[in-house]
Amino acid sequence: MDTLSEGYTPEALCAVLAGKRTHTPRQRKQKKTEPPQRTNQLLVDIQAKLAQGKGAGYANWAKKFNLKQMAQTVAYLQEHGLMDYSVLSEKVAAASGSYHALSDEIKSAEQRMTEIAVMEKQIINYARTREVYVAYRKAGYSKKFLAAHEIDIAIHKTAKQYFDVQGLKKLPTLKSLKAEYAELMAKKKAAYADYRQSREEMKELLTAKANVDRILAVEPTAPEKRKEKQTDAR
Repeated sequence: MDTLSEGYTPEALCAVLAGKRTHTPRQRKQKKTEPPQRTNQLLVDIQAKLAQGKGAGYANWAKKFNLKQMAQTVAYLQEHGLMDYSVLSEKVAAASGSYHALSDEIKSAEQRMTEIAVMEKQIINYARTREVYVAYRKAGYSKKFLAAHEIDIAIHKTAKQYFDVQGLKKLPTLKSLKAEYAELMAKKKAAYADYRQSREEMKELLTAKANVDRILAVEPTAPEKRKEKQTDAR
């Protein structure tokens, strides 16, 4: 008893028995037990779902999902090492981000190529009608001269207005525009090859995740629903 704490000496215990002292038992320190962490192994979750086959809700679930399709989905997940739901979700987000980034890159290149084509056209029109407009100005903006060259003068004015809207102080050369156009075309072709591959990867992942969500009755988020609709539309 001497090895115990102060409250367990013979004197202390006698005092407790005589009612002269209150004894407070030692509290054993309990080890904190961590709550069991839920596994994210999809195969385990899917098997658990199938084990519910004896339940009343299994018939409704089976109607909504084809078992052959489920087997294909599980095979895809195993082949690509995506048997963890969080990893699958991250992979879907990454693939979607890559796809949309490439899509934006291609759209940006196409928009600039369209601008270059319009610019080239206006530069050519401006150069072709310049002498006519100079003569029109020297004629004091004669109505008779205007009537004789109305189309060329209108084309020249349209080109000049276009340059003013673009804020151009000096016109680019056709050579520089053609070089930029060719460079953009090369980048677009290179990006499009990656874009098609990225699109297919995203579609496969979205389909797999949608199937998993259906198996496990997980409601997809609103952004994922929009992505699925956009992918189907393409």
